[in-house]
Amino acid sequence: MDAREMKIKAAEAALAHVEGGMRLGIGTGSTAEEFVRLLAEKVAGGFRVEGVPTSERTARLCVELGVPLRSLDELPALDLTIDGADEVDTGLRLIKGGGGALLREKIVAAASERMIVIADESKLVEMLGAFALPIEVNPFGLVSTRIAIEKVAARLGLSGELVLRQSGDGEFTTDGGHHILDASFGRIPDAEALSSELNSIPGVVEHGLFINMAALAIIAGPAGVRTLQANR
Repeated sequence: MDAREMKIKAAEAALAHVEGGMRLGIGTGSTAEEFVRLLAEKVAGGFRVEGVPTSERTARLCVELGVPLRSLDELPALDLTIDGADEVDTGLRLIKGGGGALLREKIVAAASERMIVIADESKLVEMLGAFALPIEVNPFGLVSTRIAIEKVAARLGLSGELVLRQSGDGEFTTDGGHHILDASFGRIPDAEALSSELNSIPGVVEHGLFINMAALAIIAGPAGVRTLQANR
């Protein structure tokens, strides 16, 4: 299987967890988009769900394919969220935000009874951090926020470049109007400590460490699909 085929296999396995009538959080990214395409085929055949998208990009695809959408204000409590990840470890800690939707992704996941992560096996790691950690920041006071993040990283023994994400001729702007600093730490031995420290910085809106959120990870590889269960 090539990379796309693996993503489709993971999405197919996740779709089996979706029941008719569910209030469904719908993730962002290439694997999540394969899930949307499969879901749309079932909807076209009469399957009923209501979806809450985690980004404008996902919302556009759902509208294009005919998946019914509501806002999170209209459906504030969701049954299930299905989303991809940039990295997932065996404890189901995640790094997300490569597509820039991490804030809405985390809000939607937190509003859900369960979160299922779908990914190809290239995203499965022993320790998070090879993928640069996205940190969503308020544009106001950006330099001060960057310095605060660097100090936190140093206290935790982390080092690496913080790069302001670019798009076109300027800074990348999230759906919420914020910027993203991508932190290339390499390895994050204590993701829980880093998450707590980043949450204490006023200029940090959110970060891409998703801890104790995923209940199940569906990982597709050349040998087939396997699932990882959260131990909590």
